[in-house]
Amino acid sequence: MSLNLDEKKAVVAEISAQVVGAQAMVVAEYRGVTVADMTRLRAKARQSGVYLRVLKNTLARKAVRETPFASLADQMVGPLAYGISRDPVAAAKVMQEFAKANDKFVIKAGAMPNKVLSTQEVTALAAMPSREELLAKLLGTMQAPIAQFVRTLNEVPTKLVRGLAAVRDQKQAA
Repeated sequence: MSLNLDEKKAVVAEISAQVVGAQAMVVAEYRGVTVADMTRLRAKARQSGVYLRVLKNTLARKAVRETPFASLADQMVGPLAYGISRDPVAAAKVMQEFAKANDKFVIKAGAMPNKVLSTQEVTALAAMPSREELLAKLLGTMQAPIAQFVRTLNEVPTKLVRGLAAVRDQKQAA
């Protein structure tokens, strides 16, 4: 079913709005992937905060024109699914995991603002820890010295109590 001009403008505006705040965009060919598999990919993408859409390439080219992702327009050939995310790693991670499970789903390229990424670079990006993982590691690193300090302070009264208990036990035994 083809779209009329107003619907096409609405799609381009919607994609442009997503691209404006995006940190990463991944393009993958989905030829031969079943509808059930694509539905699972969409659910996983939604859960990870990735905007996933299958678009006509001409509409996608118009949406990325005059954005930091404009250089990706050369890669927009064939039946493509577009993954757009505010987290630089999320789109690459979701689409790379799906590509591992489905050999018919092939990642063609990716982009970060003003930089086109090859398939290998998208794979390397997907291997990086996500923003949430990095924040958890940072928080753990920041809490470690404080936790150790509290344990050290707690050890002083504990040793005193153990010493007094030992003296008490010794007097009771005598």
